[in-house]
Amino acid sequence: MKGRWYKLLFDYLSITLGAFLMAVGLLFFLEPNTIAPGGVTGLAIVIQKVSGIPIDVTNLAINIPLFILGIIVLGGAFGAKTAYGTGMLSLFIRILIIAFGSNIKATNDLLLASIFGGVILGIGIGLVFITGGTTGGTDLAGAILNKYIPNLSTAKLMMIIDLIIVASAGVVNKNIETSLYSIIALYILVKVADFIVEGLNYSKAFYIITDYSEEISKEIFRELDRGATSLKGKGMYTGKDRDVLLCVVNRAQVAKLKKIVYSIDNKAFIMVTTIHEVLGEGFAEINK
Repeated sequence: MKGRWYKLLFDYLSITLGAFLMAVGLLFFLEPNTIAPGGVTGLAIVIQKVSGIPIDVTNLAINIPLFILGIIVLGGAFGAKTAYGTGMLSLFIRILIIAFGSNIKATNDLLLASIFGGVILGIGIGLVFITGGTTGGTDLAGAILNKYIPNLSTAKLMMIIDLIIVASAGVVNKNIETSLYSIIALYILVKVADFIVEGLNYSKAFYIITDYSEEISKEIFRELDRGATSLKGKGMYTGKDRDVLLCVVNRAQVAKLKKIVYSIDNKAFIMVTTIHEVLGEGFAEINK
């Protein structure tokens, strides 16, 4: 129970920091240069330029229906984090406007604004995503779609939706450069958000085809304290049955594993693939 409270506290602190960074990226870089990187916030930027309605007001107004849908599809816990994230984003936008005025501008260079705005916004969204929450908008819509299309990450689904919104925003704003720079910001945003969610803590899966599977597996266990699974295969050219060892290691053990394999069998055939999440003994714990 104590661990759960710590995790819950960490989640909401992460959402708070993420929402603050999003507000900074929007108000200091994107909104002053009319760069709309998709989503409700991007749409809100265009609406403010046309009608003068503040971004935080539009953000809340559009997110209410999405929030209700999020509770229905994704559950109450997700809804609580989304409500908090959406509220904190609007709150931080309002606080920054009061503190610095309505026309905050870090740079007049549209490319720099797109790059830095996208990076800061991406970090903020990534920090929210790793808690299982969103700040509403197309990231909420992306999370809802991810429930039904798990092969595409929430960030990538968000990009698909946002590209449509970016194109529409450029038409409404009657400025093609707005759409072009917005696409740059959107691309950077998605890549950074994916990076934050997936992190640097990736692992490598080795498929090792060898005639010395027992010797290699014993050495892997002895040297790396990792297990290996023997899969049965058949060489279609030779017609002989072959063992295929499957072994997952962290980044620091990749070179060592290659050395172990080739020290025993210099004719072994190895395939290596990147895995962004491994759950189980020796890796991340499985949340129950």
